[in-house]
Amino acid sequence: MNADLWKPSASIETLQQRAKALRDIRFFFNQRQVMEVDVPVLSMAAVSDPFIDSMEVSYQHHPDSDIYPYYLQSSPEYAMKRLLAAGSGCIYQMAKVFRNGEIGRKHNPEFTMLEWYRLGFNERSLMREVADLVSIITGINAFEEYSYKAVFEKFLGIDIHTASQEQLAQTMNQYVEVSGDYDRDGWLNLLMSHCIEPQLNGAVFIYDYPASQAALARVKKDEQGNRVAARFELFVNGIELANGYHELTDSDEQQRRFEKDLADRKALDLPQRPYDTRLVKALANKLPDCAGVALGVDRLLMLALNKDEISEVMPFDFSRA
Repeated sequence: MNADLWKPSASIETLQQRAKALRDIRFFFNQRQVMEVDVPVLSMAAVSDPFIDSMEVSYQHHPDSDIYPYYLQSSPEYAMKRLLAAGSGCIYQMAKVFRNGEIGRKHNPEFTMLEWYRLGFNERSLMREVADLVSIITGINAFEEYSYKAVFEKFLGIDIHTASQEQLAQTMNQYVEVSGDYDRDGWLNLLMSHCIEPQLNGAVFIYDYPASQAALARVKKDEQGNRVAARFELFVNGIELANGYHELTDSDEQQRRFEKDLADRKALDLPQRPYDTRLVKALANKLPDCAGVALGVDRLLMLALNKDEISEVMPFDFSRA
């Protein structure tokens, strides 16, 4: 074992700067009267998204009792929405979250996520608040905005609403040869990650994603009458920093989406895990009209402190855990 692995992965000076940034974030929300909350890290339910793998842990009442599976949260979203449905008002949290298999220059299996919810906001008004916070922490003052449709037209010359699945595949293979049988969203995701994101310079918001990529967002119609997801993402120099929604409040639709995720996981031969029925019940109790966003704090600090590796902005990265 490397004798130096006891040492922090970030310098003490960087950790002092990190501490100041966390204070500034809390001050930002305190000024806006957004309440800080602290929801559990452990849950009886896992994330349903086929492309996020939850970490499973075992709980026993005592050493000889039955083992119960629990899951480390990949986001505090579900529990925070239960608070919203109970009448919490606007809330935020800086939470430790966990995702299996995510490790690299921009990823660590355990990382810090900032998530907040604003009553009466839609995704466009929340974009303004995200820009305000990012500007305070990083000094970035210029933000571009493109709809998902517009960014595909700008960089690839594709109309996502009329292009066939075969055309999407052909365009992808003009840039990078890809083997595999993907559905329409699969090709769109590959085109976005491999062909568009690397060309995004500076801070860029992308909004009005395809309705099929709504996740936990509402579906609406854009100015041309196309069905789109009321969600956005913020990229800075091609790196995804934040993902926000005008939140879905329909409990029946939420359950349908969870069940579709489980069917997709089965088709991909991924583990079947329990989805959060308590969230469905919370929505049935009436989640207030709100918009929410998740932002990667460690990536935000990478930008603010001009660091190339996520390990450089956290006390101990995964190799030193």
